[in-house]
Amino acid sequence: MQSRHRIFAEDLLLAAEGEDHFDRVPDSLVLIIFNKLADARSLGRCSAVSRRFNALVPLVDDACLRIDRVIPADGADGGAGADALGLAGAPRPRAVLSHLLKAMLQAVLKPFAHCDAKSGAGAHGGKHAQLQHHSPAQVLKNFSSIRNLRMELPVSDVGTDDGVILKWKAVFGSTLQSCVILGGTKVERAAAGTYASVPAAAAAAAADSDATGEDSGSIPESFYTNGGLKLRVVWTISSLIAAATRHYLLREIVKEHPTLEQVALTDAHGQGTLSMGRDQLKEFRDKPLAAAAAANRTQVPACNMKLRYAPLLELSDGTRIHGATLVVIKPVGEAGGIGGGRKGLDDFVADTFDGPFREAVGVLSKRRTYLLEMNGF
Repeated sequence: MQSRHRIFAEDLLLAAEGEDHFDRVPDSLVLIIFNKLADARSLGRCSAVSRRFNALVPLVDDACLRIDRVIPADGADGGAGADALGLAGAPRPRAVLSHLLKAMLQAVLKPFAHCDAKSGAGAHGGKHAQLQHHSPAQVLKNFSSIRNLRMELPVSDVGTDDGVILKWKAVFGSTLQSCVILGGTKVERAAAGTYASVPAAAAAAAADSDATGEDSGSIPESFYTNGGLKLRVVWTISSLIAAATRHYLLREIVKEHPTLEQVALTDAHGQGTLSMGRDQLKEFRDKPLAAAAAANRTQVPACNMKLRYAPLLELSDGTRIHGATLVVIKPVGEAGGIGGGRKGLDDFVADTFDGPFREAVGVLSKRRTYLLEMNGF
């Protein structure tokens, strides 16, 4: 104990004389620590610790931006404001996407100089506090060397009923290159009990459950007559709108960060992921972005879709997915996007999701394929 106290006293004496032992840690090791930290808000606070940290933080390769609060643009609250943002009542994709746009533009994430300046903002009322918020592009403007960027929205884009599973992943360059959608009308988990869908999805669930007896691999007639196909079309269009909106929001960030090699824009619920790799980012910078008319999103081109369906999918961990549906989407006439041609696309589809959903994609990929076409919008 005495030696420990002596060492501590000596350290205090050295510190008083102006020597900082942390200065002995090389910059390369500090950058490794910062890259492991990744969180943009925490890195911003680190930059305020010392001049050295302030010079090193902008040099990180990896950054993660989490948007954890949604603030209405008009500052109003209550039922009307929630309804306008798509937070009340039945799911409305357009309202939800408008809500996400506001979240992105008014996120409570601050540039380096303002990371800890929120203590006094609340004392001056909500309107003054909103003036303190910065867009994701502003938060990231001091990062000069980002290679891998992950952004996370606080909510999922597409509203679904309880018990319904909907997951998607889209790859964009200057426009859509590919999209994979996995859905199910009801999920039952062996370990955690049964999650049944609510009456709003009852028609679709009934269509899926009609296929009792032997499964021939074909879609049952009830799928077309009881709303099953209509529901899948809604899932597909809503997911594509969500992906195109996220893509449009990235245009300023991609333009201002030429070092980016990988971008992923996800949500806290894990519903959807927009992904852009090195080739997609280069195309995004080189080719003009086609915006949809009267909408803050990228235009979705005409697409070919491959739909695979199983009335009931039983996975190895005991999970049962009713009305399991896999939709793979590619723009008409586009051979690029995912390297390796058809095999590259098949590999991309197989690796899209993790856990039991990866197994579900593998099983559905062996089912009969139905080809559909969709006009651009």
